[in-house]
Amino acid sequence: MIGEKIAGYAVILGMALIVPLGCGGPQRSDDVSGQIREKQAMVERLQAEIRELQRQAAEKPAREGAEGIPVAVQRLEPRPFSHFLQVNGTVEAVRQAFISPELNGQIKRIHVREGDVAHPGDLLVSLNSAVIESSIAEFRTQLELARTIYLKRKGLWEKKIGSEVQYLEARNHKESLENKLETLQAQLDMTRIRAPIQGIVDTIALKEGELAAPGQLLIQLVCLDELSISADVSEAYLSKIRKGDPVAVTFPSFPDFKVDTNVYRTGNIINPQNRTFEVEIRLRNEAQQLKPNILALLRLRDFRDPRALVVPSILVKNDRRGAYLYVIDREGAKPTARKVYVSPGMTQGSETMITDGLSAGQEVIVQGYNLVKNGMPVRVTEPVPLEGES
Repeated sequence: MIGEKIAGYAVILGMALIVPLGCGGPQRSDDVSGQIREKQAMVERLQAEIRELQRQAAEKPAREGAEGIPVAVQRLEPRPFSHFLQVNGTVEAVRQAFISPELNGQIKRIHVREGDVAHPGDLLVSLNSAVIESSIAEFRTQLELARTIYLKRKGLWEKKIGSEVQYLEARNHKESLENKLETLQAQLDMTRIRAPIQGIVDTIALKEGELAAPGQLLIQLVCLDELSISADVSEAYLSKIRKGDPVAVTFPSFPDFKVDTNVYRTGNIINPQNRTFEVEIRLRNEAQQLKPNILALLRLRDFRDPRALVVPSILVKNDRRGAYLYVIDREGAKPTARKVYVSPGMTQGSETMITDGLSAGQEVIVQGYNLVKNGMPVRVTEPVPLEGES
């Protein structure tokens, strides 16, 4: 404020020194002399006011130094502090099925459409089974004859008529046909592809009339009721992340959706290519709004100290000796600022844990810390305890 007044007076003084010249005709000499004397008096008055303001400006720092720089403080108290790690995860369905036929065949009919809900045992696709059905009919005819011959041979053998070899041959032929018929029946069942799980028909890869082969995707079923999220975490955190640890899950596709859950499983093998291990999360997806393969963000807690000393990170400065901040020293007649070198620990958000250099109960300067120096008197506001948990 004083500096602004001095600058304003300097401008007025410069303007006063400019003697106005006539612009409309000659002026009398006594009028010019009177104007000069008037301007000189104004200059002397302004110079006197400038000298007074300069004196006040020079005395202000000394006066403030005697009264103390006003600062605000916070009293350090031990409180819980946690550090979190954020990694990207991939969402997958816990239960899904990639269905392909067990034998080659032409697709005769597809009984479902994409988007339908299938239950276990529901018929999905029928393959052409005409050849197998014909073989079954043929073997059934042969089996009826073989059973008749077997029963007759058995009756004769029980009466000790005929040879044992004929009896055994008849029995073996009957049983062989029965086994072949069971095999053909199993192959017939393979032509009717059924749902192994309950889920939504997400993909139908082939059409009616096309050939299906084992190992070739025919239908994909997915159940969205329960999802799994997998993330690769650096092996440096192997000893810090355990099963059951809390984890917060968010999704960029759904900014307003957040889930707090726990670690379901941690991997037991380190990937040699990127030196990571797997962390798995399980989620219920009752509304089925989350879909497989969307991106998820996992916020994992890798450190927690229930009694930590925490300060705002902006307070920690550095010089050649290391990190420091200012605290209040009340040992003298008046409170003073004292420079304290500290050892910062982990930083979470806008807060930093101090591992060495501070003790509980100390008052840390949180406002006015850029105005003070070591040993400077300060005027302290009421201490405010640190609250909250990072």
